[in-house]
Amino acid sequence: MILGLSLPQFIALHVAISLVGIASGLLALGALAAGRFHLRMHALFLATTLLTSLTGFLFPFRGFTPAIGVGVISTIVLVAALAALYGFARRGVARIVYAVTATAALWLNLFVLVVQGFLKVPALNVLAPTGTEPPFLAAQALLLIAMLVLGAAIVRRRQPSEALNPASRATA
Repeated sequence: MILGLSLPQFIALHVAISLVGIASGLLALGALAAGRFHLRMHALFLATTLLTSLTGFLFPFRGFTPAIGVGVISTIVLVAALAALYGFARRGVARIVYAVTATAALWLNLFVLVVQGFLKVPALNVLAPTGTEPPFLAAQALLLIAMLVLGAAIVRRRQPSEALNPASRATA
């Protein structure tokens, strides 16, 4: 039992939170790359992505695993993203810090989604049963390239005025 849930129930909750984090991250960062900032969507993305990492630490692992490593890195990245967004309102260098850390947080969540896809989806598992085969590596490489392009687009994009206005941040 984890948090009063059976292991299958807890896994389902963890996956659901993760999928909400991924979907909201894609929407939030996609909009930001297009010059639109939606504070509530970013809040949902950051909260669910952080919750994904934190619930991941509750699984009954023994010793340090790659999943724990990803969770630690993701948590650190998310703390920086939260500070850049809420502590510094994405002003000055915090704008770039937020773009990089938010994109990295989404990439880590998507990285795990690809790993889990190749582990759990039979059609993908046949292509890369150990996770070292070319189809798995190609999928991860394409994902990384896509995230680098997204992050660069966000950094290059002129900031929406809504993001820089403290009054609109409070009501958004």
